[in-house]
Parts: sequence; structure tokens; C-alpha cells
Amino acid sequence: MHYVIDERDPNYYAMLYNGMVVDERYNNLLSSSNGSNSSIGRVNILDSTLREGEQHPGVAFTVKQRVQIAWMLDYFGVDQIEISPVISEDHRQATKMIIDAGLSADIVVHCRAIKQDIDVAIACDAEWVATYMSVSDVQLRSKLKIGREEAYARAMDVVDYIKAHDLKARFTLEDASRAEPEFLSRIARDISNAGIDRISIPDTVGIMLPRGMYRLVNMVKASIDTNKTMLDLHCHNDLGLALANALAGVDAGADQIHTTIDGIGERNGIPALAEVAVILTMLYRCRNDLRLDMLKDLSRLIEQYTGIATPESKPIVGDSAFKHKAGTHLAAVLRDPRAYEIIEPRAVGNRRRIVFGELAGKNGAAFLLSILGLDVDASKAERLAKGLKDLRLGDVLEMYLDDAIEERIKQMNRS
Repeated sequence: MHYVIDERDPNYYAMLYNGMVVDERYNNLLSSSNGSNSSIGRVNILDSTLREGEQHPGVAFTVKQRVQIAWMLDYFGVDQIEISPVISEDHRQATKMIIDAGLSADIVVHCRAIKQDIDVAIACDAEWVATYMSVSDVQLRSKLKIGREEAYARAMDVVDYIKAHDLKARFTLEDASRAEPEFLSRIARDISNAGIDRISIPDTVGIMLPRGMYRLVNMVKASIDTNKTMLDLHCHNDLGLALANALAGVDAGADQIHTTIDGIGERNGIPALAEVAVILTMLYRCRNDLRLDMLKDLSRLIEQYTGIATPESKPIVGDSAFKHKAGTHLAAVLRDPRAYEIIEPRAVGNRRRIVFGELAGKNGAAFLLSILGLDVDASKAERLAKGLKDLRLGDVLEMYLDDAIEERIKQMNRS
């Protein structure tokens, strides 16, 4: 889907404020922010449902399920798929099967920063490996029981080992958002100079504000050779800021966001694939190659495999994402869905629903009478609206707006 916009589009002025549209008429009003995102190029997606996703409490996929998820993610259009073979024999088997499947996406094999883990990746015929090392003092003390210099030495040693085996590699600077700036800049610079293809900047505990993530990414970017090394973002959602922080990192120059289907992962997870994909396509307009109509099916698949219900209010894929209930909203949507929808539900595999009940109002009641094939006049609509309200039963009727009903509504609006 390629998002084309002009002044007739209901979203035109929102995109103007977002900096995606330049309109000389408003230069004086918006000069400080206009065009701030317009130079951003392609932003990639790494999906980590098969690695980060399995760290969600209670989640464990079978080998067959991992392969199925990988196939679907690849067809959807993600750029990289991450999985770890070092967890168990089942994970190693799934990793090898996915690599051997010849998918278009890079299969990124996740390993600890130790040589024996890299050997496991090599045995799986990996072309890409992703290794990680804690860089914050609190994690170095509590998890690894080492200091900064030993951490630095270990990192450089494993990078040398990876490059000696001619592997493409990403290095995750774990807990970067709580690391001392000079040490973080130094290790980023030196692993970049040693040939690391990508550096991942994680907000491991979800503590960053978007402006802080912007500054952090800017700092790391200034420390490395961006002709050699690209930047990833792995943002946790402990305070609900993961998606905002990922987008702030993109604004600062990172070119890849880590996601999982429905955002599952350690604790509160990371950004959801659906939200990232739609934002990159529709708002940043830097992607037009993702099969967005698969998003609802991907969510259903994960719900089926994990037993974790997708919240009704989940953006894009939730059952309430395109559900309209309030009377004034309902009347507007029945005339022109764009009044309260910024994207067509079918474009993301979802469906539009309307709800009639005590909030339906006179206009909603009139549409309900028409849809049922009954005569409509103002007094009947008012009586029905009052009756729905007096019942005090909340929502009385919910229905999908299928093609036939929508065509009927269009005819009613034209008459």
C-alpha cells in the first residue's frame, strides 16, 4: 500500500503537522517543525516473535509453530527474523529448518557473546548472528560480575571471532539506556570499526522518554562509522513508551525497529508488529511493500498458539479497533467512515462494526430502522432511541458492515 495524500484527503493537515507534507501557506506557523521527518529513508523491521516473544511468560512454541510463524512473517514482508538456537535442541532444530527454507528475510541467530554460542550458529549454517553484552554498571555487577574493561575485552574478542568466520553480525549493547556515555560511545565505536554490520540500541528496562531515546541514538550514531554500521532499536514497554521511543530513535537516524506479533515479550514486551508496520507505511511513508492485510491473521495465529487473548482495544488488530458506538460517531461513520477512521479496516485484515444501544442516538436509531427495512421518520427514530436508552441494557445489537449493508447505506445517503 502506497499512501498518497493531497489537500482533499481528510488526513492532509495531520500529515502537515507530522512534517510529512510541505505547504508554503503555513511556513510561518509551522516553520519550527515542518518537514522534520521528510528525509527519513526506508526503515526496516526485525521481528523477534521467535526469540523475544518466547520470553513472554507462559509462551513456548513447537518446532512446527516456529516454522509456520517464520513463513508468515516472511510473506508479510519483514526484513529480518530473529531466533535463538542455543536455548534447546528444539530451538536449534527450528533454526536450522527456517534457515534451510530459503526465505527472503534474513534469519538472525541470537547468541550470547561467547564463542561456543557462535559455534552453534555456524553449525546451523547461519549467515547472520546477533550477540549481546551488558554495558550498564548495574548489569555488569549483578549479572556478569565483571567490570567495564573486562566487558569491553569480551566484546572485542567475540567480534573478532565472528568476523574471522565471515559472518554478518549485529551486536546488542544491552541496557544501553543506563550505560555511562563515554564507555557506551567507546565500545560502539570500536565494534563498528571492527566490522560489526549493525548495532542494536536497547532500552532494556523501558525507562527512556522519547526525547532521551533521540539523544541516545544521536550520540551512538555520532560515535560510529555509519557507512559500515547501521543502528537497530529494541525498546521495552515497561512504562508504555516502547513504540514512541522506537519512533524517536528512527527520527534520530536508526533504520531498523525490533517488533513482535502483538508486542509479546519479556515482561510487557516490545513494539507490536501491526502498529509499527502501519505507522511506517501510512505516517512515515517509508514502506509500501508490507502485506498489511495479513495483520489480523498474524494476531489470531499468535493468540491460537499462545492462548493469550488479543485485547479488544489493541490498535489495528483488536476487535474494537474499527467498532463505532457513540451516536454522533455512528452517524458520521455511516455517512463517511473517514470521519473516524484513518485507514480502511480491510487494509489491515480487520472489519468495521457498528454497535446499537443506549448511546446510539436519533441518527443511529434511524439507520438501524433503515437497515432493518422499516419505514423511517423522525418520530420513530426518536422513539427507538429513547427505547434503547430506557432499556438500560448497554449495547443491544452489534453487527459487521459487510459489502451489501455498506452499499445499502450508500444508497440511503444518496437518496
